[in-house]
Amino acid sequence: MLPPVTNKRIYIFSPSSAVGNKAAVKRGIARLKALGHEVEVDPSTFARHMRFAGDDATRLAAIERATASGADIAIITRGGYGLTRLLPMLPYKAIAKAIDRGTQFVGLSDFTAFQNAVLVETGRVTWSGPAVGEDFGVEAEPDEIMQACFEDLVAGQGEGTGWQLPRAEAFGEPLQAKGVLWGGNLAIVSALAGTPWLPKVKGGILFLEDVHEHPYRIERMLTQLLYTGVLQQQKAIVLGHFTNWVPVPHDKGFRLNTVIEWLRSQVKAPVLTGLPFGHVPTKVCLPVGAKVTLAAEGRDAFLLWGHMH
Repeated sequence: MLPPVTNKRIYIFSPSSAVGNKAAVKRGIARLKALGHEVEVDPSTFARHMRFAGDDATRLAAIERATASGADIAIITRGGYGLTRLLPMLPYKAIAKAIDRGTQFVGLSDFTAFQNAVLVETGRVTWSGPAVGEDFGVEAEPDEIMQACFEDLVAGQGEGTGWQLPRAEAFGEPLQAKGVLWGGNLAIVSALAGTPWLPKVKGGILFLEDVHEHPYRIERMLTQLLYTGVLQQQKAIVLGHFTNWVPVPHDKGFRLNTVIEWLRSQVKAPVLTGLPFGHVPTKVCLPVGAKVTLAAEGRDAFLLWGHMH
């Protein structure tokens, strides 16, 4: 396990689905403590109401406690479903003040709803990154790149990330695009279309990922964003990982690459793949709502946001 860069206060809460794998979350808590961090676990972290981590009032109260905690990091246990139910009731002013005081909200998957709504309502930056159970609570050692990126965030040292594009996507001429980074889980972003909480970002850098979604469903959600005019307004679209889907005989060759090529035929903006983010062990931390620079030359791609603390 990597040594901590600095010790910070971390608040753990469950704003979406109920924790199914309590052992994983407890392992994650233990590992964060072993790194030297002061960890506070919300009292309703393991609550359950149907499929949710408590009813709406319980989960809203957990968000309010995380917001008021004064922690350096407020991180979710897991994603799932439930945050879109809470968007009209979130304490946006308090969240903005918490972020201004130094609290960094971290998560992915269903947390995309929270992140994009906070961007719309407050203009503040939140972080797409790991969850306690899925990432820190794995039975083997946590992914070193994920952990290093999280520790950079905790220490205020992260200034960007880089990855290698597939050989077929290598850029002959250097690419550079600047804009607001936004997006996250594709299912959530597409579900926000037509609501007050889909960011009206023009000239942005849109990043997307998903899990358990067959490519035809991915294409259907992208079509929703295309027909609402969202995709055409971006300077670039960056795709992370789309995992845990199973081909079926009816596909007859229809694959994820089919969808990506279709997307490229529909928009003028460059579409890059391979971003190390999604429901995968190796994930970076990405500042949702920050102004970033996307650069690519040959197979090397970078997202850069500089020192933000």
